[in-house]
Amino acid sequence: MSFRPGLQPGDIIDNQRLVEIFRCSPQGGMRRSHRTNTLVIISDHTRSIYQDRWVGDTFHYTGMGQRGDQSLEFMQNKTLAESNQNGVEVHLFEVFVPGKYTYMGRVELAGQPYQEIQPDADGNPRRVWVFPLRLVDTSSPVPIPEEFAILKQKQKE
Repeated sequence: MSFRPGLQPGDIIDNQRLVEIFRCSPQGGMRRSHRTNTLVIISDHTRSIYQDRWVGDTFHYTGMGQRGDQSLEFMQNKTLAESNQNGVEVHLFEVFVPGKYTYMGRVELAGQPYQEIQPDADGNPRRVWVFPLRLVDTSSPVPIPEEFAILKQKQKE
């Protein structure tokens, strides 16, 4: 049975509405809901330590765990890693403006999770798991806000 959140790609909601729709926790970047059989993943570009990114049509999402090496067996990392087999639907939100969650759509694993080095919450290098994801429905791509793209470009310079 497929869960229908009543959202279209590009819809912007707040955290309270996200919790009401998906019946999940109000905090965290990976929010499992047994009531809707979903995993909501949130990439907060405004305050996250993670280096989530789009490369072409694939979104590379960093796993759960802010300090030390991440484990693929840890909580929602395992749920996401097994999502193509376990029946849990994964929904992606991106945050470009604090408090505003942009619904990108339902996603699925596009390949095997892989490891890379990223800084932890204390700035120490550690091994993280990165999940390559692709949108299930690509008919309505969501444009990245221009202000966000300009800000990211300035940060690179």
